[in-house]
Amino acid sequence: MTIPRDVLQKMKTYPSFYQKVWTACAQIPRGETRTYGWIAQRIGQPRAARAVGRALGANPFAPRIPCHRVVGAGGHLTGYSGPGGLRQKKRLLDKEKSFC
Repeated sequence: MTIPRDVLQKMKTYPSFYQKVWTACAQIPRGETRTYGWIAQRIGQPRAARAVGRALGANPFAPRIPCHRVVGAGGHLTGYSGPGGLRQKKRLLDKEKSFC
């Protein structure tokens, strides 16, 4: 997905690590999921899965930056800080899969 220009501009006010995480997250196709570890690998910091989780927990651009597409190792739903918690994360993922 192409990150909208306004989001890119606002992202510049956050730490570069967060920007890398959010950019990698934006590349996850609709209806698919990736793990925190996958993002850590993708940004060149393979031991930073927990830090990836913190960055996604601070994501002010959801759902435009779709942090709900990131799951724990083994595909387990974990860590959704948006309203509705994990139930909402599951709803968003189910909705996307039904449109793919």
